[in-house]
Amino acid sequence: MNTKQHTINEPVTVSGVGLHTGVNVNMTFVPADINYGMKFQRVDLPGKPTVDVDVDNVVDLARGTSIEQNGARINTVEHTLAALVGLQIDNILIQLDGPEPPIMDGSSIEFVNALLAVGVVEQNALRDFYEIREGIHYRDNERNVELAALPLDDYRLTVMVDYNSPVLGSQHAGLFDIAKFAEEIANCRTFCFLHELEMLYKANLIQGGDLNNAIVVVDRVVKEEEIQYLADLFKVEKVEVKSEGILNNVQLRYKNEPARHKLLDVIGDLALIGRPIKAHILAARPGHAANIAFAKIIKQKMNETAKNTVPVYNPAKPPIYTAAQIYSMLPHEAPFKMIDKIIHLDDATVVGVKNVSINEPFFTGHFPGNPVFPGVFQIEGLAQTGGILALNSVSDPENYWTYFLGVENCRFRKMVVPGDTIIYKCELLVPIKRGIIKMQGVAYVAGQIVCEAQMTASIVRKQNAPVPHAIPSVN
Repeated sequence: MNTKQHTINEPVTVSGVGLHTGVNVNMTFVPADINYGMKFQRVDLPGKPTVDVDVDNVVDLARGTSIEQNGARINTVEHTLAALVGLQIDNILIQLDGPEPPIMDGSSIEFVNALLAVGVVEQNALRDFYEIREGIHYRDNERNVELAALPLDDYRLTVMVDYNSPVLGSQHAGLFDIAKFAEEIANCRTFCFLHELEMLYKANLIQGGDLNNAIVVVDRVVKEEEIQYLADLFKVEKVEVKSEGILNNVQLRYKNEPARHKLLDVIGDLALIGRPIKAHILAARPGHAANIAFAKIIKQKMNETAKNTVPVYNPAKPPIYTAAQIYSMLPHEAPFKMIDKIIHLDDATVVGVKNVSINEPFFTGHFPGNPVFPGVFQIEGLAQTGGILALNSVSDPENYWTYFLGVENCRFRKMVVPGDTIIYKCELLVPIKRGIIKMQGVAYVAGQIVCEAQMTASIVRKQNAPVPHAIPSVN
């Protein structure tokens, strides 16, 4: 797996018709800056609203995964997201002039090819993995569906499908190296059973479907008039049932292509967790509803871990930001540089590190013969760490000031002395609005809380700052 974040080299557009809406759409992948994440944007709507790739934004699971935010809806996102995860792309804006990505051939391969054609490029920031530390399980007894995420220092998936059908019985598929997605999984197409076609069409779904972008499994004896009805419905001259039990519209690319496509769907749906994960995913008879329910469980565990766990600091692991990078964004100069590195950063949380040295000049006066790290400097360290979180919400942080507005409920729990390593952790209490940031800050030494406070700050654009560049900013 890649350890650094990635985006694409330049914008690239694919065009086609949406599977369920039948609307012609142009979809453009746009490169984005580090820590931007993945977002969709409806450029055809007033204000061009964006939609975060977030499982909390899922609003519909009728034969696909649909998300909605800021008055904008994106239908059937899973094949697009699978392509991005499969290529290990972290930061990208996906612009659409319609409600749904194009179905293309029913797989992710044309998205993959377009992205590879413009090039995937490494960025100077580490990926923020969520590592599964203990098993996470989901089971739906009614549908006989089961999913599990097991600890693994990699990303691996194993999928089993079983439709209790003589034509499509038990199949297995595995992806043991995410770097193999493009060659092993990306070209595996969606499928449905023959008896579902008319039902889906009458439900106002598959309006953009035809017999060239799906595998149709024939699971019962079909009369000639039904075959002719399908031909008329999808405007083709002739439809036949092949010996393998599928319509003659397509040739299977793999004997287990349906299972491989289900694996593709799992990858796309789990992208909505919002972070790359390290785990072995096991899925038995998965579907979109189960995938999303499972993704919500994983995200809940992820959030609980972030809130309840003391940050783990591994000095051997490269930081997200070094001191030089931190103070290229923050305006402070010595002796007021209060953090040495940033080891974690996402849209809501930041973790910084301060190594306390006896050489700090203030120890000569605080106190002679009894050096104690001042509490006000601990607050300043939290504030500077939180400043990085605030500046992460804009695309051009060098053009903003961060100002401290207030401190509430401040407590100093234990003394900090030379030789200690302080871990500063700041989390958003509410979403950032109008440049105002409210955070909970906690400082740890050796796993124990030494200081905590609620802080309010603002980010203000510098006078005469240049207009932001074309890479999209976080809304």
